[in-house]
Amino acid sequence: MAHIPIEAVPYLEAAIYLPMLLVVLDKDYAQIEAGQFKLKRPYFHLIDEARKNALEDLKKTKAYLQHHRLKVVRGNSDELFTEYYFHYQQAMEVRRYSNIRLRNRVENLLDFYFKLALKDVKEVSHSE
Repeated sequence: MAHIPIEAVPYLEAAIYLPMLLVVLDKDYAQIEAGQFKLKRPYFHLIDEARKNALEDLKKTKAYLQHHRLKVVRGNSDELFTEYYFHYQQAMEVRRYSNIRLRNRVENLLDFYFKLALKDVKEVSHSE
């Protein structure tokens, strides 16, 4: 029986975390749009850049999963844990993730993609 390659796990987890991050970015965008911010455009630009980079990474993740015939399926969840099924050939592995871990990882990714977006903005503004 085939086992899920260890090098594939980061891609499988990215397939979990990146869609969650995109949901957070979309909700934050909507909150800013509806909020009392005096200058919204810088926030929108930051979220748009972060979203663009996250989408690019998600596209690469999906291509890797498809190329290696890997699949992630969300299973049951409760107030503490969420299950994910990792499929590879005839193998299926069930992993349970703490919802706190999921939230913290998405928060770390949000920080990473905001820093990346700021770096991209600085590079563009210095080249002009």
